[in-house]
Order: sequence, then structure tokens, then C-alpha cells
Amino acid sequence: MNKEQIEIIGDNHVATSVETPLRPDAFDKSDSEKIKNIEHYFEKIMIELGLDLSDDSLSGTPYRVAKMYVKELFYGLNPSNKPKLSTFENKYGYRKMLVEQNITIDSACEHHFLPIIGYAHVAYIPKNKVIGLSKINRLVHYYAHRPQVQERLALQILKDLQNVLETEDVIVMISAKHLCVSSRGIKDKSSFTTTLEYGGSFENKTTRGEFLNIINSQNVEE
Repeated sequence: MNKEQIEIIGDNHVATSVETPLRPDAFDKSDSEKIKNIEHYFEKIMIELGLDLSDDSLSGTPYRVAKMYVKELFYGLNPSNKPKLSTFENKYGYRKMLVEQNITIDSACEHHFLPIIGYAHVAYIPKNKVIGLSKINRLVHYYAHRPQVQERLALQILKDLQNVLETEDVIVMISAKHLCVSSRGIKDKSSFTTTLEYGGSFENKTTRGEFLNIINSQNVEE
């Protein structure tokens, strides 16, 4: 398979599973070791581009980029950074939809390592368990902070919440702008991508419509 064919497969969002593809030795090295190695190789990239790293403005860039990758932009790759999803007994007996919307998505496309920016909207219908609202935000941020495909991101959030809440009644909607579309290739500045994943009660068109109406009404008000 040549490089052009490989690029086409990636652009078509072909994936093997819901899990982010990681090597078995992904976490054998410490964060400090990874930062040191990435700094070394990114310096080589800058040199190949013809940049003068003796310039004060550029001299620290390889380290800054390496630290950003490991500690900030891609911290969600490491399972040790996963937020603890504490749940509580549904003592109120609340059985209606609970919606957490406009959760910031700040991710990166795994095909070009360019930003994916937008919002996630998450809802669930409680059974025996409820979860702290901030935990939903933290979970979204965790999965977003890794090289991603938007379809996979929505599924990862959905599956994790279904598991911890012990209910299939969860829906995840993501609307985001991909800079790999707006800054390269077709260079479409105005388009954005929406993905929708759901299960349980949200398979029902009426229930799903109620969720979408809540999201749409908020967008109209803004």
C-alpha cells in the first residue's frame, strides 16, 4: 500500500475499534522521557523547515511543543489521567432527562494533528444512579485531549457513561469545526461536523427529539 492510499484511508475515517489505537508499550516511558524525545525530534522538524533555532523567539519552541503534547493537548492518552466518575444513589427518584450542554471540545484530528474545536451536548435518563455534572465535563475533556476522530470521541463518551451509570439511556451530540478542513485541502471556512450517538430510550424518536429541541432552543437564544 502506497502513501497516497494510506492517506485516503485516514481521510475516510477508517478505524478498527472504539478504542484509541495505542501500542502495548505506550506508557513504559515517563512523561519527562517523552517530552525530552519529542523535543529532540520536533527540533529536527523545525530545522528541516529551514527555521533558525538560534533565534530567541524559536529557541524554546521544541520544548514548548513537546510539553504541550504530553501534558496538555494529549494528556487524555494516559489512563492515569482519567477522571474518577463518582456516582450517587438516585434518592430523589428523578426519572426525566438530564442534559449537560455546550461542553467545550478542544481536541486534535489524528490524521493531521490539527485542532478540532466545538461543543458536546450530553444527556441521560437516570435509573438507580446519578453522576455529578462536572464529571461529565471532565470525561468529555479527557477523551477529547488525545488525537481523535469525532465519531470515535462520541462513542467513547457514550460507552463510558452507559457503563458507569448502568443504563443505556445516554445520548452524546458533538458539533465541531475541523481545521484540517478549513485550513488545508478544500479550505472550507464555514462548515462544521455533527455526530450523534445514543442508546436505550433515545432510540425512540420522540425522546431523541426532546433532547434535540433543548439543544436547538439554546442555540436560538444565543
